[in-house]
Amino acid sequence: MAVLETVPVLFPAQAEAAAAASSSTSFLSTSTIIALTVFFALLCACIVIGHLLEEHRWANESITALLLGLCSGVVVLLISKFQSSQILVFSEDLFFLYLLPPIIFNAGFQVKKKNFFKNFTTIFLFGVFGTVISFCIISLAIGAILSATDSVCTLQVLSQDETPLLYSIVFGEGVVNDATSIVLFNAVQSLDSSNIDALTALNLLGTFLYLFLTSTALGIAAGLISAYIIKTLYIGRHSTDREVALMMLMAYLSYMLAELLNLSGILTIFFCGIVMSHYTWHNVTESSRITTKHAFATISFIAETFIFLYVGMDALDIDKWKKSNASPGTSVAVSSILFALVLVGRAAFVFPISNITNCMKKRESTKIELRQQFIIWWAGLMRGAVTIALSYNQFAISDKEETADFALMITSTIIVVLFSTVVFGSITKPLIRAVLLRNAKSAVSDATDLPSLEELNISFIENCDPSEQPNTPPRRKNSLRLLISNPTRTVHYWWRKFDDKCMRPVFGGRGFVPFAPGSPSGARDDEAS
Repeated sequence: MAVLETVPVLFPAQAEAAAAASSSTSFLSTSTIIALTVFFALLCACIVIGHLLEEHRWANESITALLLGLCSGVVVLLISKFQSSQILVFSEDLFFLYLLPPIIFNAGFQVKKKNFFKNFTTIFLFGVFGTVISFCIISLAIGAILSATDSVCTLQVLSQDETPLLYSIVFGEGVVNDATSIVLFNAVQSLDSSNIDALTALNLLGTFLYLFLTSTALGIAAGLISAYIIKTLYIGRHSTDREVALMMLMAYLSYMLAELLNLSGILTIFFCGIVMSHYTWHNVTESSRITTKHAFATISFIAETFIFLYVGMDALDIDKWKKSNASPGTSVAVSSILFALVLVGRAAFVFPISNITNCMKKRESTKIELRQQFIIWWAGLMRGAVTIALSYNQFAISDKEETADFALMITSTIIVVLFSTVVFGSITKPLIRAVLLRNAKSAVSDATDLPSLEELNISFIENCDPSEQPNTPPRRKNSLRLLISNPTRTVHYWWRKFDDKCMRPVFGGRGFVPFAPGSPSGARDDEAS
């Protein structure tokens, strides 16, 4: 993330003591090995426990990993005689540069594009205006930290198959408001409170639009370049490993370029994943298709589990709690105030924006019902590693000037993260089943896809006005009238025509792959144009 400063990626908790020892090099190496061994063992335990609790209505893998991390922190705390609970110090670089990119890329690669783009207007309003409203309510000092929905938590509690509408809106909001949060976060740090006027607001708007558009364009460009290279060279006829490696490296390169250019790496790699799934994935061999689909999902799963383990163990860092110098009552009170602001801040935009978008929609099946609005509000309340990383960046000071108030803000943020993830995360699944999935009609309306190109063609002809000349064949409506009366279908229709005529012949995709021994033979089941 562009707002983060460079810190060591892996740094054992005992490093300072080791540096003073004569055998510091060997000690550091041993402690790192011990730390990684413990984390790999915990990851294995999370997988096994998650499998055993797969059908449990209250549990999910994020809560399992978080609680397991907390238990491990308690064990380390007891072994160290309450001197330290850390095996690895929380590192922003480890999170934003190594763990988050595969999660967001896989989400873009696997996302059902029809549902995502069909609800893009709502997603954009939630991600931009919703974040700004929440930011203003929670206050300028901490708004950008607590107003952003955690995309990683969303992936854990919402199902793309069971609730596609909710998944696309809440997760899409989390991706879009990353760019908004970066702009707000940087603006607050450099804001002159004595000189705020309309020009300042316009500058913020211009900065956001620049950040959003350039980050998206960079991700699309990276995806198209990978598609063109693989289609033109057809690397898979010699080595499937090379084309798989090229897809992975191009995706990660897009993220790193975005960070290098102070853009939103999350937006970039998300749209890179969407473009790769639409074009590049269809240009590789059949074996590479299977490999990439499962490899991306596996890496994403491991990164998600590692994050929650990391957060759970870091929550018991005894040094932070000592520096805060606050009583348990004070910590609970501050955390309660912060979480209450999160509740109010989210409600202040979810319900109004949902009703505004409903007024813009003509079909009842596409409107967001009140119970769906409630689930969107509820599912977006969880905060996770993104919030903790931003809190560290804002309040953690490396020198001796770190104040007790700053330490209190960090510990209070950790309490909010733990409470929201464990409580709200465990209740979300049963709540969705109770509120939404009992009604089969609601589930079907959520999953309604956009029509095919042929259906759109028919609707263009049927939507005519033959009253002027009853005996003449029906004519198509004017494109502008169609765009105003049915914008989603119209935009989708013209995109499909442009994609089939201009994009697929150049960048490949379904229907433009050379058929040879070992070449792709089928189309992706969830392909959404």
